Amino acid sequence: MTDVKKLAKKIDEYRDFIIDVQTQMTACPAITPHEKGGLGESAKAEYLLKVLKAMKFDEIKVLEAKDPASPTGVRPNIVAKYYGENRKKTLWVMAHMDVVPPGDLSMWKTDPFKVVVKGDKIYGRGTEDNQQGLVSGLLVAKALMDQGVRPPVNYALLLNADEEVGSDYGIITVLKKYGKIFGKEDSFIVPDGGNAKGDMVEIAEKNMMWLKFTVLGKQTHASTPQNGNNAFVAASHLVVALRDLYKQFNKKDRLFDVPYSVFEPTKHEANVPNVNTIPGSDVFYLDCRVLPCYTNKQVLDAVLKIAKAVEKKFKVKITVKEVINDSSKPTDKNAAIVKLVTKYVKEVYRNNPKVQGVGGGTVAAYLRNAGFPAVVFSKLDETMHQPNEYCSIKNTMGDGKVFLLSLMNLK
Repeated sequence: MTDVKKLAKKIDEYRDFIIDVQTQMTACPAITPHEKGGLGESAKAEYLLKVLKAMKFDEIKVLEAKDPASPTGVRPNIVAKYYGENRKKTLWVMAHMDVVPPGDLSMWKTDPFKVVVKGDKIYGRGTEDNQQGLVSGLLVAKALMDQGVRPPVNYALLLNADEEVGSDYGIITVLKKYGKIFGKEDSFIVPDGGNAKGDMVEIAEKNMMWLKFTVLGKQTHASTPQNGNNAFVAASHLVVALRDLYKQFNKKDRLFDVPYSVFEPTKHEANVPNVNTIPGSDVFYLDCRVLPCYTNKQVLDAVLKIAKAVEKKFKVKITVKEVINDSSKPTDKNAAIVKLVTKYVKEVYRNNPKVQGVGGGTVAAYLRNAGFPAVVFSKLDETMHQPNEYCSIKNTMGDGKVFLLSLMNLK
């Protein structure tokens, strides 16, 4: 029988491999082609295909999503599978290849697309988000292949495009066009969320809804308000009235960090450019993160009722547009993959992991809504999207061990 702990310890030998793969991936800026200067994931995918083909995967496929904005006309998604003893069941590690732009370069101490290694840290754009998770997934396969071990079930990597800007060319296309690659008994680990303690095992997320409010009044000179209708004033009253949502949807669920639904006004668009004009229109946005015990429709109905009352009181016209309306089913906390990941997080990191839900949206939602159990886990220093982003080599190895131990004990 395979000594699983000894197999996991093999991962400690892969520091040079981690640094090399991170270096090569970071040098391929996989920024969405819908961003000025972005070239997409093609160069990065081409490099990763070379890495995967040099290993002993039994299947490697490229699942293309057509995108005219991409220089190649497509956005690549990669599947690499290593057969297990039971070929009807697969544990997937899903990570994304795309990264966000570097932002203000003056804030960086190094070139964001040239890796710099300092002790345990690998600096560069994308090294943590989501290359750490991607490399951790590779380490599992490398350890198995180097030792000539077959896991009890299939092990597969799903490397997606387009996660940072909506996943239309990533997991959404994969599920819609290539969904037959997944089996009914498959489960997923998504190493694209976590915390510095490494004690969060995420199995659920709140429903998310972003609403755009446009309030139309009548523009006039500020010295003659009687000739107009101040849309800004009406919008301000609407913002305050929307705080009533907290009272209407006040249930709590301790599974979630922030155990209640959240309704927060955020972005406010410019109205008039000068001080002495009363605005005839005003636009703002509301970010809603709703506990699964409520539906987004219930919230939207309440919002429309509040807006109607403000319309009547201030004699304005209010339109409410859904910018995002996403709902997510939770993963059963008793699912085998949840129990295994929780067990081995505790063993590897010597902490007390908590199974919980989050308010932010993750790509795991698409998997859960498709009926697959999915766990979001990674030990992260949480530098993603920041200047001087880095990943921890120790965390990369530790996460790989969690995934490997979970795989080897999945029946």
